[in-house]
Amino acid sequence: MIDLRSDTVTRPSPAMYRAMATAEVGDDVFGDDPTVRELEETTADMLGFESGLYVTSGTQSNFTAVLTHCGRGEEYIIGEAYHVYRAEAVGSAALGGIIPQTVPVLEDGSVDLDLVEARIKPEDLHFPRTRLICLENTHNGKALAPEYMERAVALARRRGLAIHLDGARLMNAALATGCAPRDLARGFDTVSLCLSKGLGAPVGSVLVGSRDFINEARRARKMLGGGMRQAGLIAACGLVALREQVERLEEDHRLAARLASGLAQVPEVGTEPQGANTNMVFITVPDRHRQPVVEHMKRHGVLIGGRPPTFRLVVHRDIGEDDITATVDAFAGYFRNAA
Repeated sequence: MIDLRSDTVTRPSPAMYRAMATAEVGDDVFGDDPTVRELEETTADMLGFESGLYVTSGTQSNFTAVLTHCGRGEEYIIGEAYHVYRAEAVGSAALGGIIPQTVPVLEDGSVDLDLVEARIKPEDLHFPRTRLICLENTHNGKALAPEYMERAVALARRRGLAIHLDGARLMNAALATGCAPRDLARGFDTVSLCLSKGLGAPVGSVLVGSRDFINEARRARKMLGGGMRQAGLIAACGLVALREQVERLEEDHRLAARLASGLAQVPEVGTEPQGANTNMVFITVPDRHRQPVVEHMKRHGVLIGGRPPTFRLVVHRDIGEDDITATVDAFAGYFRNAA
């Protein structure tokens, strides 16, 4: 099947299987796993931080960061469509007693920093204390530029707040904006990088920050059940991902642009005006065709998904030129025969 539902569906590469077979391991809860330590150090260095913490998922990474930055009854400000708020079951509120204060997300994936500043609570016993700003890069495939990130960091510093970046697809953003990953992470207190999306590892994210912050975050990870033992087996895949899979993300971006261009030629398919910024393409079809399109595509060997009213088509390591051609042809074929 041509699986365009997400870049999380990738299978481990041959190099990852080899790395797992030869990985040195130890008990990571005791700090004894050398491969985990190497992954944490490598990620921290790549993003310009002192220390890193290997966790099971992006959700656990973000939740660990928010729990460490904020106390119960305190709040963080976040875009209402960002993953930390919309797609992580609001664990910070449900389990951590930390309140999200949302702001709208703009068309380009950013939030209005003036509005963010206006939502910061004054010091008043009637209000929760604002402690943190959370951003996301990329958002819906759209990359935020270094200049915007610098302005967000400056706002946080001016108002005495911490600032966290959900950088699940930060490597995609760096390639799209033509800068180093650390340029997009500079000045943030913490950054979460996912290894199991476009980078293709089977499991895991790394949270980076200062040495003192990460030491405290280990306690939060333990509370969340995230302490792993011989985790070097999967951390080895993360090292392969960082060393061998970053530059090839450009191929995903190129194929996504080709997919967007091809689908734009099908009259009944609406494509996002800005096109494919990184590895995602968002499209719409007439409502009455939505479920029939899904079934037709599956019969033709293509899996698609997304929340109405859009479909999100995600290009990844396991998608090639022929898959893009087959996908466009299958969409075109459906609408040629649709009543």
